[in-house]
Amino acid sequence: MLKGVRIIDFSQYLPGPYATLRLADKGAEVIKVESPSGDPARFPQEADGKDRYIFRANNRNKKSIILNLKDPSDQEVARLLIKKSDVVMESFRPGVVKRLGISYDEIVREKPDIIYCSLSGYGQTGPLSHLGSHDLNYLALSGVLAQLKDKAGTPIHPSITLADLIGGMAASEAISAALFQKERTGKGQYIDLALADVMLTLMTNHEIIESATGDRHGISRLNKSLICYYLYETKDGRFISLGALEVKFWENFCRAVDRKDWILAHLSSPDENNRIFTEVKKLFISRTFEEWTEFAETVDCCMAPVLEVGEVHQHSYHKGRMLIEDREGLRYVSTLFKNGLVNFSPSPRQGEHTDELLENSQGV
Repeated sequence: MLKGVRIIDFSQYLPGPYATLRLADKGAEVIKVESPSGDPARFPQEADGKDRYIFRANNRNKKSIILNLKDPSDQEVARLLIKKSDVVMESFRPGVVKRLGISYDEIVREKPDIIYCSLSGYGQTGPLSHLGSHDLNYLALSGVLAQLKDKAGTPIHPSITLADLIGGMAASEAISAALFQKERTGKGQYIDLALADVMLTLMTNHEIIESATGDRHGISRLNKSLICYYLYETKDGRFISLGALEVKFWENFCRAVDRKDWILAHLSSPDENNRIFTEVKKLFISRTFEEWTEFAETVDCCMAPVLEVGEVHQHSYHKGRMLIEDREGLRYVSTLFKNGLVNFSPSPRQGEHTDELLENSQGV
């Protein structure tokens, strides 16, 4: 898909490496440039004496070269590598690449068709561009975090770094579009991608609805609590998601549990004054998580179990789609929607490909 595309990746931690992982999974050659101290995401090592799992997860199918970008001779090596490449990914604080001699303005003079992506928290310009920031900040600033609240109205701290991962997806999308443009026109592109901007784009429905109605909770039908669209507790303290918004799915559920008298309560509220809601809760809590999981696979009513991470790979759906594979005793998730890890090489040792790449960079 992207075979023959070469990417020079100066990014660290998660958003940039996840973006280039998605491109590597599609066949691009990704060269990870690391300082002599290495990507901080490698450390501290895990119990097996190897790099952190988060590093291994996001840097498979890549090569690693060590360059000290504070050294003018290594800056020249970096520029030589870039001249033989299609894409540059960097995630330094704004202004740092200029000090390192690899800014877009410097690179584009020598390689006009380069695609150069600067991935940052708040963009290269603007009132917050000089500030440090992390995933939780982008969720907060965009309004996304305010949509994730408990019953008391307190924002919930997610245990998944949504902005980092969605930002990485947006970066890989932007780079792919730029590669397509280059194929058509021969022109490169500079991409100023801010993670805060990416999270804001998720609020498209919420912003227009609030501006029109004052409702701060977006698509009211989905976000308003309904007995047909709810998380129900099971007998063994687990949870099942029911999303039977359409009448036909709610009817399928009601008929399957032999409660046709519930059908007219389809869009009623899940409060304790609602007799049918109380009855539905009692039904769910009368059966185990396993029983409801089996029910969800046999009755067409938009139902799915709330799986824990260690259960996901065992579910029949994920087994059938083959996106999760065991490699070297670890589970890896493919970003390519085609029967698992079509290409796989483990994350590189720090500087593993330095000699190979230095040799190949000569004579540019």
